[in-house]
Amino acid sequence: MAEQGEEVPLVNKNKRFRKDKPWDTDDINQWKIEKFTEVDNKGGTFLDESSFATLFPKYREKYLREAWSAVTKALDAHHIACTLDLIHGSMSVRTTRKTYDPYIILKARDMIKLLARGVAVGQAIKVLDDDVACDIIKIGNIVRNKDRFVKRRQRIIGPNGSTLKAIELLTQCYVLVQGNTVSVMGPYKSLKEVRRIVLDCMKNIHPIYRIKELMIKRELSKDPKLANESWDRFLPKFRRKHLTTSEKTSRKNERLEAKNAERTAAGLEPIKSAKPEKKPYTPFPPAQLPRKIDLQLESGEYFLKPTEKKRREEHERKRKQAEATAKRRAERAETFVAPVETAAPTVEEKQKRKRREMDTELDRDELPKDEGKRKKKKKRVEQGDDAS
Repeated sequence: MAEQGEEVPLVNKNKRFRKDKPWDTDDINQWKIEKFTEVDNKGGTFLDESSFATLFPKYREKYLREAWSAVTKALDAHHIACTLDLIHGSMSVRTTRKTYDPYIILKARDMIKLLARGVAVGQAIKVLDDDVACDIIKIGNIVRNKDRFVKRRQRIIGPNGSTLKAIELLTQCYVLVQGNTVSVMGPYKSLKEVRRIVLDCMKNIHPIYRIKELMIKRELSKDPKLANESWDRFLPKFRRKHLTTSEKTSRKNERLEAKNAERTAAGLEPIKSAKPEKKPYTPFPPAQLPRKIDLQLESGEYFLKPTEKKRREEHERKRKQAEATAKRRAERAETFVAPVETAAPTVEEKQKRKRREMDTELDRDELPKDEGKRKKKKKRVEQGDDAS
């Protein structure tokens, strides 16, 4: 029995019979996909043959005929037989007596689907690996308008394929936009991200928002401190719908009230909302606007004959044409008007200006001496008057 001083740890009643598992340790990767070998197949050969077939478009016939030997070679390594039917335009794969992997037939089915959708043979063969999966996203029935569909599909590719390249780098997937489908190859988790980006783009949400979110997640995953925390506060929040006029007005009023509260707390005058002044209420409706016939009756045009009306319209049209012609002619003539040029001074004018400047300098230098002589002369005259 445990001593009375010792505290018995509380155990959840749902987990009281759970024991530590010797294989559940940190050094074992539970998500690692082990390669399926012939030894792992305990049941032996399959009891029945499994097969899949898919059609391909006419423009892929030439390429598939040239590359079919590479397809056959890749499937023979997994003991899968394949057939190319050019008459009916189809490809088919089936298991053989030597096939030991029960899932490889589904991988072969995905491979011929990718080949039909325009993926190159060298890229489509990679789907036979265990850590690579594929997803064919149908986008043809999401947008009805053809022009809008083409614009949004081009938005996935981006200018010079930059958006598509960014998606491929962030998700580690191969993406091919072809016709009404988007073919994706890569890890299972990344396929989900690409599908979300593509479907949101067709629903008029730009891929750049999802790309930005993926970039932030990639940077946050590098920090071990944030491994067990929620990343919602770091991720950007994008508005999904446009606000109505009443919602916009209410939000604007809330911001204005908050700002005025801060100003009053700081001892400043609140900001007055610039609302239009209300007009005085009158129970009578506004006067009815005159009709076109009423205006013609006032001007007398209504009583004119058809020939006179035509002549009047012709005269008005010619007058407007003449005004427009004169205006255009004046605009064209502006470019031919010579700018005002200042004539350069001649040699004689330069010499005269130099002499004039020298004379003024001499006058300035001699002015103080003359004033001194005048003062001395005045002093002498004053002294002579005193002596007399």
